[in-house]
Parts: sequence; C-alpha cells; structure tokens
Amino acid sequence: MSEITKKTDRRIVRSKIALREALLALMSQKPFTSISITEIVEFANYNRGTFYANYESKEDLLDDIIANLTEQLLQSFRAPYEHVEVFRIQELPAKSVMIFDHFFQNSSIYTTLMKSEVLPKLKETMFSALKKITQEELIYPDQDKEIDHELLSIYSIHALLGLIFHWIESEFKYSPSYMQDQLIRLINWRPASAKTVVRSSHD
Repeated sequence: MSEITKKTDRRIVRSKIALREALLALMSQKPFTSISITEIVEFANYNRGTFYANYESKEDLLDDIIANLTEQLLQSFRAPYEHVEVFRIQELPAKSVMIFDHFFQNSSIYTTLMKSEVLPKLKETMFSALKKITQEELIYPDQDKEIDHELLSIYSIHALLGLIFHWIESEFKYSPSYMQDQLIRLINWRPASAKTVVRSSHD
C-alpha cells in the first residue's frame, strides 16, 4: 500500500469518526429527526462534500454507528468461547465475560441512544446479530430434543439484553465485574421450588 493510499485511508477514518461523534453529540441535545446534515458537518468541522463522500444520508451515518457498536458487541460476546473447542457454560469464569466491559466502555454512546427515538432500531439490530451467531456458532449436543433451538436463542438473548439495558437505564449503577458475577450466578441458578406468599382477600 502506497503512502498516498495510507494517508487517504487515515483521512477517511478520521472524517467518519468525526461525523459519528458529531451526530451523537447532537443527539444528546435534540431528537434525531430534528438534526440536519448541515448541523452535523458544521459540528464536525467538515463540509457537505466530505459527508456525502462517506454517507448517503444521516440515516446511513446512524446505521454506521449502530453497525460499529454491534460488531464490537459480537466480539465481546464471543470472547469466552472463540478459542476453545468445547464451551463449558457451567465452568465459565466471570472474568471471561466481556460483554459488560463493552457496554461500559461505550457508556456515553449507549446512554445517548437509549434516550433517543432510535432505541428500537438499536435493540432490533443487536438482537438479530446475537441470535444469528448463537444459532450458527453454539451447538448444544446434550440439549433436550423437545426444546426448540430457535426459541432457546430468543429466550436467552432477550434475557441478556434485558439485563444489559436495565443496567444502562440505571446509569451503570453496578460495576462491570459485579454484572459479570451476577450473570454467571443467574445462569447457574436452578431453583427447584419457590415458596408462595399467601395474600389475604383484603390485599
């Protein structure tokens, strides 16, 4: 690769980062639908030509932000099993769970997106990506044959994302290490029974 090509590539990367940061900064101040491309480029200190050299629209820019986050999310999700042939869930050490670190490291971005009208898009994109890799990359040889694999994936991912988004909504009340530990405890907890509380007719 020539020096000119390297410089061009670095320039493209820098402009994309600046445009992504500009959109997120504006989204922390106003609704996505109210933001114009002119505002984005002015905030990023670029011109419209630079914007259209990288993106077709502000929706395209938003998709790039979400795609970038989703790619990082998948990398963190794969961390506990990508280098092993057999993934022993019951022996999973809490420190190998990297997904909470990903969300914590990008806390400002997720906080902005959580408060915006694009939240459903973010959740759907991440859910679909996680569902795809759990179905394609994780095989359970001892799984009960009566359990539908797709339904198992949907159940597990909704539980995981529900826990994560609750954590974000709490403004990251707990540390990533605490969330790692709690996730492992939740995965391994298999109560055989639960005591019911009898309510009186006056309650």
